[in-house]
Amino acid sequence: MIKRFLLVFAIVFGLKGYAQLDVENASPYSYYGIGSLKFKGTVENRSMGGLSIYNDSIHVNLRNPASYASSNLRYYNNEGRPVKFAIGGTHTSTNLKTNSNENRINSTSFDYMALSLPMGRFGVGLGIMPYTTVNYKLQSLTDFNALSTRFSGKGGVNKVFLSVGYRVMDGLSIGVDANYNFGKLENSFIRYLYDDEQNIIQYQTREQNKSQLSGFGVNLGVTYQKMISTKLELQAGLTYKPKTNINSDNERIFETITISSGSGAETPINSITADLDATGLANTKLSLPSKLSFGAGIGEPRKWFAGAELTFQNYSVFKNELYEASNSAGNLSYEDAIGLSVGGFYIPEYNSFSSYLKRMVYRTGFRFENTGLNINDTSINEFGMSFGVGIPMGNFFSNANVGFEFGRRGTLDRNLIQENFINFQISLSLNDRWFEKRKYN
Repeated sequence: MIKRFLLVFAIVFGLKGYAQLDVENASPYSYYGIGSLKFKGTVENRSMGGLSIYNDSIHVNLRNPASYASSNLRYYNNEGRPVKFAIGGTHTSTNLKTNSNENRINSTSFDYMALSLPMGRFGVGLGIMPYTTVNYKLQSLTDFNALSTRFSGKGGVNKVFLSVGYRVMDGLSIGVDANYNFGKLENSFIRYLYDDEQNIIQYQTREQNKSQLSGFGVNLGVTYQKMISTKLELQAGLTYKPKTNINSDNERIFETITISSGSGAETPINSITADLDATGLANTKLSLPSKLSFGAGIGEPRKWFAGAELTFQNYSVFKNELYEASNSAGNLSYEDAIGLSVGGFYIPEYNSFSSYLKRMVYRTGFRFENTGLNINDTSINEFGMSFGVGIPMGNFFSNANVGFEFGRRGTLDRNLIQENFINFQISLSLNDRWFEKRKYN
């Protein structure tokens, strides 16, 4: 019992301790909007190309709130579901490439922490995860190969959520997810000035924009499971997130700085805070686009599964007035986004006593998506191919999950940047029985 309370304490502590999360992304495309959108799913989902329509009784599905009201465990005569705890993280290695240069960067991040509690026909989930990340440094050169401009930024938006699922009947569940989005964005811009002899002048001007973001949102979901033959099971899922607004409290500062010729360190000399109230930019609202996902697949329970999922996002409604009124890198517009995920898993023999490898879950998949960014009249697309394994541990269907994803974001066309990335993901999916029905002879 003490261990169970410690687990709950760890979750509650995590909701405080991760108020500002480390970023996974080190992407120049996180300059735009409120950063690069994070994948809102588990390592198990990501290892199947982002597929999130598959549900069972021993894994958390963060993308569909209806999944918290999953079926009872057949192993225990359909009398209960386990308490599920999941935590995951990612290490990313990215090769940034332009037509004239390339560079490699590495980053590590916390991805999610969640708890799922069974309550009869209901199921409750709570947790925390990043929503977007911002982490970039961009610079351009003059004709004489000296710094011309520099953009840099950091921060992101995080999400805490409380989900409730309800099992309407065997195989059909509905759910709702209420979430609170919060975070901070910081962006700076410097245009370097030189004298007639092309020597950098002593004092430069830096513009800094800071935004504190906060707001509520919801996500609705439905899951459906049905045996269509003695061996084959159909699984389908649908989620819908309506368009929501989040508040942005903004500040813009102009600073006179000096730049160290050796280290490049920027030292402020004096600063002036812009009057954003006069321009109506001190407090703005950002519209987070609506999102619809649906998909289906078939498989043999505890043996294999294959499916596909489509996602539509109304990203063309997004705008950020603060940065549209400031300096912008490139000809930017937002467009409606679409994504496709195809994937599945295979278990050689889930109850094998002779071979540990036969009890492991082998996952694979691929995904393609239009990110919603259009820069210099070019859509920014992303492609990924993933592989992973689920490693059984403990005696109550707990497991560790390892995943790899190889992918590409962006293009070299129109002087843009191409990112070739490798993601290494790891997670724990832990299960326990807190609530048991006692039997008396």
